[in-house]
Amino acid sequence: MTTLRLRPEQPADTGAIRRVLAAAFARPDVATPPEVGLVDELRDDDAWIPELAMVAEYGGEIVGYALLTRVRVTTERGAAPALALGPVAVAPHRQRIGLGAAVVQAALDAATELGERLVVVLGDPAYYRRFGFTRADRMGLTSPWSGLGEPWQALLLPPATSGGTPPPQGDVLFPPPWSKV
Repeated sequence: MTTLRLRPEQPADTGAIRRVLAAAFARPDVATPPEVGLVDELRDDDAWIPELAMVAEYGGEIVGYALLTRVRVTTERGAAPALALGPVAVAPHRQRIGLGAAVVQAALDAATELGERLVVVLGDPAYYRRFGFTRADRMGLTSPWSGLGEPWQALLLPPATSGGTPPPQGDVLFPPPWSKV
């Protein structure tokens, strides 16, 4: 029986993660997809949170990846912390068996354990809806991708949904590496 192991990225995983990203985002017009460079650059940025870079190991092979990094929401009272989900990737030979959903859920669970409140993502609404994401603009969140409508999404994590202070509203500021994607 093949086992699935979900865990934070380790330094020795970098090469395998690069291969998963390159295969998952491969395009005939680009030698190396920009998502590979994005992850490499985010590792060296203040936005990097090691516990929130998750890998899916299936049968001892790293075949999936989900990354949450720090972003800021500019509010009337200053900047509020949030997270951005992405990139999310599964090796093509292991897609469509639930590994992507498993690694995304593992990353969201880890963020919840760390007390995070808000996650944003740009992606397929039909896919991310299963995790509870909804349109970010309806939550008062804007970004360079707001004009895309439904793909610009946000999720309130359980600590934020249990009451207390309302979630931040404002412009989501991404770290510099994101400007290259």
